[in-house]
Amino acid sequence: MIVYPTIELQGGKCVSLTRGRLDEPSIWHVDPLQTAQAYARAGVPFIHVTDLDAVAGEGNNDDLVAQIVQSASTSVQLGGGFRTRQRIEDWIDRGVARVVISTLAVQDPALVQEMAVRYPDQIVLAVDIYQGKLMTEGWRQTGAMDPADFVRAYEGVPLAGVIVTDIDADIGDQDGQLAVIAGIAEATPHPVMARGTVRSLDDISRLKYVANISGTLVGRALHAKDIDLAEALEVAKPMPEPKAEFQ
Repeated sequence: MIVYPTIELQGGKCVSLTRGRLDEPSIWHVDPLQTAQAYARAGVPFIHVTDLDAVAGEGNNDDLVAQIVQSASTSVQLGGGFRTRQRIEDWIDRGVARVVISTLAVQDPALVQEMAVRYPDQIVLAVDIYQGKLMTEGWRQTGAMDPADFVRAYEGVPLAGVIVTDIDADIGDQDGQLAVIAGIAEATPHPVMARGTVRSLDDISRLKYVANISGTLVGRALHAKDIDLAEALEVAKPMPEPKAEFQ
């Protein structure tokens, strides 16, 4: 399973959100660029970056994201404000390995499918769920489509994966959160990345045994030092299968 160290940017700062509230961020007093470089040195295959200002439609952190892409010696998966063809194409041209699309996938699925065909394994679908409902527009609007039906509509599309965020994740019902993500994982053939569920190494261990979960995004727990990245990477490694001994 892949651990995606996650950097959420708002006003040029590293932040974390509680239940998707853009107006109540927890601010981490760390340098975003240095943080990304440290994650890359740890040997992760991907860093996940979310531009929360772009999500909200209130500016962006494009210059800072570009510095992260250029200086971090690993692949960057970028989310936030991908609501036009132009923005998708621009960031792929600028070296982003994957772009994460949410609202546009609801509003214009034909365009997202076209982009996925043009850029196979570079488009990630984001499924944000609050109280069982699909959320769009930066977690502010409730969609009409059932989350499982939403991912099924992209079954034959060459996506790089699906990120599932249970926005209720901060209420502490981890069994309920895991059930939500497991349900989406059952509904799609694409590899699923869980977001918002990891607070400890034990949570990573649990996710390893959920079918079709290929990775997890970890942000707050790393900033708060509740999890050490090197230990998280070790826990996420696949367990070797026992080998039969032949006489």
